Amino acid sequence: MENPSKTPNPFLKIEEIQGKGRSLIATQPLKPGQIILRDTPLLLYPASPFNNKFCSNCFRIIQCSHIPCPSCPYAFFCSANCQSKSISTSHTPWICQSLSGMINSLHFPKLSVDQQVEALFLVAAYNLAVVSPSSFRVLLSLQGDWGGSVVSEAGVDLLHSVVGSCPNMNVGEFGFSKELTAALLAKDKVNAFGLMEPFDPDRGSGERRVRAYGIYPMASFFNHDCLPNACRFEYVDSDGDSMSNTDIVVRVLHDVPEGREICLSYFPVNFKYFERQKRLKEDYGFTCKCDRCVVEANWSDQEEEDAMDKEGEGSGEEEDEAMEEDMDDEENVNVEVEEGDQDFPHAYFFLRYMCNRENCGGTLAPLPPSDASSSTVMECNVCGNLSKSDEL
Repeated sequence: MENPSKTPNPFLKIEEIQGKGRSLIATQPLKPGQIILRDTPLLLYPASPFNNKFCSNCFRIIQCSHIPCPSCPYAFFCSANCQSKSISTSHTPWICQSLSGMINSLHFPKLSVDQQVEALFLVAAYNLAVVSPSSFRVLLSLQGDWGGSVVSEAGVDLLHSVVGSCPNMNVGEFGFSKELTAALLAKDKVNAFGLMEPFDPDRGSGERRVRAYGIYPMASFFNHDCLPNACRFEYVDSDGDSMSNTDIVVRVLHDVPEGREICLSYFPVNFKYFERQKRLKEDYGFTCKCDRCVVEANWSDQEEEDAMDKEGEGSGEEEDEAMEEDMDDEENVNVEVEEGDQDFPHAYFFLRYMCNRENCGGTLAPLPPSDASSSTVMECNVCGNLSKSDEL
């Protein structure tokens, strides 16, 4: 696999932005709903060390009887084909031996669940170094450096010791060192995407569980914005090729001019200011200073509650200033923020691009355009619900 910065993509290029690092920039005007990226993970690892409900290779739910690994009790497959493919990729004999040795060691049960999952990542990453050195180099080229606030030295020492107990640490040209372990943990911390279980409307809170984590070579360069201009879709367990079960698809929400940065939201857009800042600091090590956060930073709790209440009350006349710039080429958009709404200038985003299904919290994006016409059908990236844009 080539370095992602050299991978041809007609819609995106990687550029350095001061204070944000490498970022993805539109290379041409983009239409609402346009697919700008389909990305396949460099590596995947389960969100739980003990699983027999989904395939250890393609991560599709196992509907009927599963095929267990003949050599360890920690891997299960949905088909003989997946089992065969995994031998040279996701569940090599070395991973099989390492899982058995590591999970049965004295140290592993003492780890927290999060640390156990990080140990699974390290095993998958060191395995990648052997089965695909070029992909491993891409992983090391991604953003995230040890020495920041995202990985503690004590955590590195503990996990390096646990993984070091795996038999035959044959990691080829890259070796096995504490420095490399620390670098890998930093890459994982700031680049991993949670591969979510399909939306279940019967679950009380509507919150989806993470089935697995993946690191994607190009999608890893999307920066966060609390009012994004694109969102990602996953089609886990949908019909189709099982090998695309873990791919992610990114579509833009509205017109985006050439030269504009493309950003995703790393979590549901309806999170409150302090929730967003806490999550970003703890999980990614930075403080967000996007336009929305600048507006909301000085709000009282009551003002924030009032703003959230406006999600379903907008008239369609309100527009976020940054979105106005993105959409100023669209003939049918002539939106101004009324003077009385300056305290909540992004109300239009919640009205148009947030799913109103109970317990969902997803983001709506138009279906991909056909020919020169943009679709008027909006798809939720969480529950998959389809709605006409004129019904919002």
